[in-house]
Amino acid sequence: MQKLEIRRGDITREHTDAVVNAANTSLLGGGGVDGAIHAAAGPGLLEECRRLHGCETGQAKITGGYRLPARYVIHTPGPVWHGGTRGEAELLASCYRNCLELAEAHGLQSVAFPSISTGIYGYPVDEAAAVAVSVIRQFLARSRNVQSVAIVCFDDRTLQAYEAAAADRQAEPG
Repeated sequence: MQKLEIRRGDITREHTDAVVNAANTSLLGGGGVDGAIHAAAGPGLLEECRRLHGCETGQAKITGGYRLPARYVIHTPGPVWHGGTRGEAELLASCYRNCLELAEAHGLQSVAFPSISTGIYGYPVDEAAAVAVSVIRQFLARSRNVQSVAIVCFDDRTLQAYEAAAADRQAEPG
């Protein structure tokens, strides 16, 4: 049975097939989730990312997990928030969708996501949560391999936003 779980935690400690990195387009590390994943995974991750030659916003690339408990890291650069007038929602949906498609293509069963773009990129967390939950649920409804998706929230405010989005989506007709 496929499921979506929302919880507070540290994504670098997730024991899943893959964790998603809210990366920048260089894939060479940065702050927030990106910096934490690179620090926890060790120098092998940076070395492999250098060979990937970056990644466009909304797209996704996969690497090994190195010293992380997860076997893989799926990197996706999210959109910077510009008021919602520059296709941010579509780009954010593409991040989640492309990560899940990559996991599916690699036969992975479990994936953990952070809240993409809601840190320094400024995407409003309530709006981001609604996009994420919708895309993940649509994907799980048709997935053959991916059985479990977790959204791992760094703080209580983010957790509350994702829980609210999940509750709202449950009330919608299927």
